Amino acid sequence: MRPLVRGLLAGAAGTVALNVVTYLDMLVRARSSSSVPEEVAGRLAEQAGIALGDEQQAANRRSGAGALLGYVTGLGVGAAYGLLRTRCRGLPVWLAGPILGATAMASSDAPSVALGVTDPKSWGVQGWVSDIVPHLVYGVVTASTFNALTSR
Repeated sequence: MRPLVRGLLAGAAGTVALNVVTYLDMLVRARSSSSVPEEVAGRLAEQAGIALGDEQQAANRRSGAGALLGYVTGLGVGAAYGLLRTRCRGLPVWLAGPILGATAMASSDAPSVALGVTDPKSWGVQGWVSDIVPHLVYGVVTASTFNALTSR
């Protein structure tokens, strides 16, 4: 199996794990889902001059596009890892996982900050934990899955 495909599969597994941890957090703490992804999608559509329809259609499209942006990030980071991993073969999961998690977190948070959708200075401890933990799980699952697919 080619490194790119293994990376995509690993990124998909990591993305599922991130979503499961996020939804478990929502269930346990009875918190609502974040509106940040859909706000980012809306701002990007606005900047690109893309009309999203009437208010109901626009809300639905922002919601769907926000979720898809998360999948694009998770798959993209996994694919990049697959391609880069061929150059640094001895990287252990305990190191690769946090690096991948931080990369995925930065890849999703940086556009949010740049577009003025959120300000990390205002998150507080719970906000940071709610962002760091799922991304760390993403990284560990992605790195572990890639290793499992490679070690046959």
